[in-house]
Amino acid sequence: TVTTDHHNELISLGINPFLKETKTDQKFPYVIFCAPPSKTPDYAGDIRLAALSWNGEGSFVFTSSSAPYDCNDNGPCDEDTPTVPIGRSPRTDTLLKAEKVVLEFDGCVVRGAHFYWLHKGTVDARPDHILNLIHYEDAASLSVTILKKKLRGRIFLGCDNHPLSRQEVMDLVDKSGKFDKKFQGFTGTSDPLGKKLNNSNTRKELGWEPKYPSFAHFLGRSSLPMGKFCCMESDDGGGLDLTGILIVLVIAVALMAVCLQQPRPTGYTVYRYR
Repeated sequence: TVTTDHHNELISLGINPFLKETKTDQKFPYVIFCAPPSKTPDYAGDIRLAALSWNGEGSFVFTSSSAPYDCNDNGPCDEDTPTVPIGRSPRTDTLLKAEKVVLEFDGCVVRGAHFYWLHKGTVDARPDHILNLIHYEDAASLSVTILKKKLRGRIFLGCDNHPLSRQEVMDLVDKSGKFDKKFQGFTGTSDPLGKKLNNSNTRKELGWEPKYPSFAHFLGRSSLPMGKFCCMESDDGGGLDLTGILIVLVIAVALMAVCLQQPRPTGYTVYRYR
């Protein structure tokens, strides 16, 4: 980690955290890199360092983004959709170069859809832009499934297969009655459109299904009070751009279970920027 802010939480789970600058020759059979590029000037370099801590036995997984898929007209997109050419966008260049490092080490990439958190009531974006969603718990379970399969050099896609427009998302939020602050609306008209993700190939190969098959299903099942805010999309910029430690804790606990199934002592490492 970059700071010690969440070390106590990790220690309470039996995890031994250390700072990024800590020098160690220790290698691990399970390594997952789940941090966004916005927190570092050398994203590919950081991923290379993470890969060097993998002993090549279990799995090395990098949580990327669906942004590299070359589709921005609200059209269909799956695991086989071509990627944006290098040089068109600094944002996708960063992600594709990072993925290249992972594949050079024979690791696996999981390109994720949008993650959601509490946000504001008015958004300067167009309402017809298509979003693709996946719950934090499902993103974690998909990552762990890939780790446990011990696959090599593969790219997978994480989404719930129920793409929605921004307006549809907010209509569902308003109808849920779980927020006491009313969403005011969208003000954008000319920003880019999105893509309709489908990860049926990933599901079939891995035997994985999400706990929450759609955003509407999640809203219907959730018993937690969601307060005065509405949900709005994250910057789909790669990694798991987290505002808290939740995803790391979920993955860490699952990884502990994976490691305990091994016939001999083993370990794992999780890279994040908090």
